[in-house]
Amino acid sequence: MAKRKIRVLFASFEAVPFMKTGGLGDVAGSLPQALLKTGIEVRVMLPNFRTIPEQYRSKMTHVTDFYVSLGWRNVYCGVEKLRHNGVLYYFIDNEFYFGRDKAYGYFDDGERMAFFSKAIVESLQYLPDFPCDVLHCNDWHTALAPVFLREFYQGIPLYENVKTVMTVHNLKFQGEMSDYVLGDILGLAGNPAAASQLREGPGAVNFMKGGLCYSDILTTVSPSYAEEIKDPFYGEQLEDIFRRRSSILYGILNGIDTKLFDPASEADLPAHFTASDRSGKAVCKAAVQKELGLVEDPDTPLIVMIGRLTSQKGLDLVRHVLGELLTHPIQLAVLGTGDAEYENLLKQFAWGSHGKMSAQIRFDEGLAHRMYAGADMLLMPSLFEPCGLAQMISMRYGTLPVVRETGGLKDSVIPYNQYTGEGTGFSFAEYNAHTMMFTLFAAADLYRDDPKAWNRLMDNAMAQDFSWGRAAKEYAAIYARLHPERKTPA
Repeated sequence: MAKRKIRVLFASFEAVPFMKTGGLGDVAGSLPQALLKTGIEVRVMLPNFRTIPEQYRSKMTHVTDFYVSLGWRNVYCGVEKLRHNGVLYYFIDNEFYFGRDKAYGYFDDGERMAFFSKAIVESLQYLPDFPCDVLHCNDWHTALAPVFLREFYQGIPLYENVKTVMTVHNLKFQGEMSDYVLGDILGLAGNPAAASQLREGPGAVNFMKGGLCYSDILTTVSPSYAEEIKDPFYGEQLEDIFRRRSSILYGILNGIDTKLFDPASEADLPAHFTASDRSGKAVCKAAVQKELGLVEDPDTPLIVMIGRLTSQKGLDLVRHVLGELLTHPIQLAVLGTGDAEYENLLKQFAWGSHGKMSAQIRFDEGLAHRMYAGADMLLMPSLFEPCGLAQMISMRYGTLPVVRETGGLKDSVIPYNQYTGEGTGFSFAEYNAHTMMFTLFAAADLYRDDPKAWNRLMDNAMAQDFSWGRAAKEYAAIYARLHPERKTPA
C-alpha cells in the first residue's frame, strides 16, 4: 500500500490576508503555502471574524455546523471554507465570539480562545476527507487544543493518531486567567493532572503553559531564541518547562514573503533596483528624504527604525543617546506607534532637528516599503527578539541592519568583518546605549569612507535567502519525525 502525504491542520488566530495584528498573521499567511511545496498536505483553521474583508467572506461556502461543550455551555459552531492561493482555509464561525470589531482586547478573551481551541479539536471529526495527522497550534490562542485533545478525545479512533506541534511566536503573551475558568469554561477542575499542568501559582491558570506541557513537539521562531528561553531572563517564568522539554524543542527561523518585499517589482516604489543594478536605490533615497522632510543629501547615511515603539524594541537605548546621535553626520527616520513616552520624545527631537530626523507616529505599509528601499541602514537594538522580520526585509532592499545580538537578530545578521569583508550588517552584544551608538557611528563612517566595502556588504545582504521555503522544509522534517510511517516530504 502506497504511503500517503502527511496531513497537517495549521491553527492560528490570525493570518494574512484575512486578519493581521502582528507577525503571527504574516507567518500563518505564508508558511502553509510554502509547506504545500514540500509535499505536506496542509489546511489552515481560523476564526470567522466579522472584520474579514467582504471579498473573501462572499466566497466562503458552508461545510458543517455542530455544538461544542465548553464547561456547562453548549455552544454553536459553524465551519466555512475558502481556497486562497492554493491553500484551503476553514473558518470557525460563532457570531458571539468573533462578530466583533477587533481580534483581541475583550474581557472574555479567555472564553473566546477556549472556544476556538475546543472547536478546532471537535471539528476534526467533521472533515472526513482530511484525517488529520498533525495539529499545529500557534501561540496561546490555540494552546488549549492539545490539552483538550488529550483530556477529552482519547479513546476515539479518529483522534488516536493525531500528534501536536506548538509554536511560540511571542512568549510575552501567555493567556493568564483566573483559576475560575478551569472549571467554569475548561471543564477540567476535577482533573488533577490537567489542573496541575495549567495552573500558574495560586488562583491563576496559564493557557500557554498547558500547550507547552501537552504538545508532542515545541518550536519557536529562531534557533537562538530556543536557547534563550531556557534562561529566566527570557523565559517569562516558563523556562523550567523549556529546559525540561528541551529534547523536543526546536528553533526555526521565520521567513518573509519575497514577492511582497521585492525592490525589482513593487509598484509603490519611485524606482526599481536589483542586486546587480542598484542605481534605482539612490532614486528611492532621494524620494524618501523629500517625503519625510529630511535634507536631500545622498552622502549622508539614512538610518530608519520601523515597527513598535516600545522598550522591547530598544527604544530606551535610543532615548538615552538620541541627542548625541544627532550630532553625528547622519539622518534618522522612525515609523511606528507604541508607548506615548517614546512617541512624544521622537516627535520633540524631530521637530528641532532641522531636517536631520523625521518621526512618523503612525503605520503606513507603503511608506514602510519606501523607507526600506531608500534607507542605508535599519536600526533594531531589541532587548529580546524571538525572530524579527524587519532585519530580513531590509536586507532584501540592500539596507544594512544594525542589531543587538539576540534571538532571530543574531541568527539572521552576519556582523561585518573588516579583515575579510564578510557580513550582512552590524551588531553589538551588550545592551547598552553607547555601545549601540558607537556601532552606528562605525557603520556610518564605513558608508562614507569605504564605498567599496559598503557595496560588498550590500551584495552579501541582498544574496541572503529568507524565503519561506527554507523554514517550510524544517517544519516538514518535524512532521515527518512525528509520523515516520507517512510519505517523506520532498
